[in-house]
Amino acid sequence: MSDSNHKPRELVIIGGGPAGLVVASVAGQLGVRTTLIERGPALGGDCLHTGCVPSKTLIHTARVAALMRRGAEFGLPAADPRVDLGAVMDRVRSVVDSIQAHDDPERFRGYGVDVVFGEARFAGPREVRAGDRRISGRRFVIATGSRPAVPPIPGLAEAGYLTSDTVWSLRELPRRLAVLGAGPIGLELAQAFARLGSRVTLLDMAPRLLPGEDPETGEALRSILEGEGIRVLTGVGVERVEKNGVVTTLRGRESETVFAVEVDELLVAAGRQPDIEALGLDAAGVAHTRTGITVDARLRTSVKHIFACGDCCGPHPFTHMAEYQAGVVIGNAVFRLPRRVDYRVVPRVIYCDPELARIGLNETEARRQGLDVEILRFPFGQVDRAIAENETAGEARLVVRKGRLLGATLLGPHAGELIHELALAMQAKIPVSRISATIHAYPTLAQIHRRAVNTLYGPRLFSPRTRRLVRWIQRLIP
Repeated sequence: MSDSNHKPRELVIIGGGPAGLVVASVAGQLGVRTTLIERGPALGGDCLHTGCVPSKTLIHTARVAALMRRGAEFGLPAADPRVDLGAVMDRVRSVVDSIQAHDDPERFRGYGVDVVFGEARFAGPREVRAGDRRISGRRFVIATGSRPAVPPIPGLAEAGYLTSDTVWSLRELPRRLAVLGAGPIGLELAQAFARLGSRVTLLDMAPRLLPGEDPETGEALRSILEGEGIRVLTGVGVERVEKNGVVTTLRGRESETVFAVEVDELLVAAGRQPDIEALGLDAAGVAHTRTGITVDARLRTSVKHIFACGDCCGPHPFTHMAEYQAGVVIGNAVFRLPRRVDYRVVPRVIYCDPELARIGLNETEARRQGLDVEILRFPFGQVDRAIAENETAGEARLVVRKGRLLGATLLGPHAGELIHELALAMQAKIPVSRISATIHAYPTLAQIHRRAVNTLYGPRLFSPRTRRLVRWIQRLIP
């Protein structure tokens, strides 16, 4: 079937994940003649089917199992649940199916969007082919996302392995699981499977856990994971994998110590790579590298009527970043306004337990830039709500310069929810004194923000100079 004799579509979107769906939804409802092409069998992308939604569902189930074992901490009988992974995965599937209803193709067709399922490939800068269809367009949006990166380890393919795409097919809980990679995906799934009952070994090449974080933060999280029985090995490179379930590793580049880790399943969580190889970008003249499609601040590619957003162009592989970038593309491709990206305030969360949330600069980055900053710290162990819920691990670390927030790191309960007050403060350039002056409901975890900021003002308030001033006021005013 050919569309070559029809008028060019005003907008052609390649990829039915979060970014593509946001652009399609808005464009269609505004009356823009839009075609959305998705190569998979359903809309929603990796986030819905193999990423954020299934992983957070599994993480929550694993947390419930962990809480059951901790019953005695809350004055209840402890219980060690017998985990049926098949039943757990059935629940994961049901949650995905429930949310999938929001991404029904008929919903988008109701907006006037032509939804096409098939592999899209550029035949030129203004035409793509999807199956037997040829679709021409005035403007294009590439939103094809990313896929798990698999390192070239000898024996890995022959031995077999899982990724964040395929782990959801498991029906039996692995007795021994090795996780290659201690990034967000590796950390989250390692802890989840350990809490469900697997003996987990976490392997990473970096010399320490989370090298991009302040050392204290990485060590604190490592201590928590090891306290749950996870074997954490950093500074380890995988030399080869054997078919009988043995991962042979080499510790460090300078060490000659070689040792083996015996496992029943191997989960590769070594990062992600842009999913762009099948697009035929060279035929369209779109510049790209192994890290993704090259875009400018307006998310235009080297071919100005072709835009890209989401994981396929980076720089941050988050669903909320894809949705944000989709809004920038809508401004440029639909409204024809010169809207530019602003990555100054981008929250990011690792959904381990406790959660690790970051925004802006951490202390290490600020010092490296030569900035004169103050670090405000407050532990969750001194927040009454955290004490009441016996979730006292972690702390808030705020990076402040001249009374304004440059960044924050939260390691603690519900850190992913708490980070947004700080994100708003940074986005609106609110001085931290306003956080201190804001009434925070008691007892809430959010009080940690106010109490952290108060560590800046406390020494000044109770200084000898202030004490002398107060004594003078008391004598002067009856």
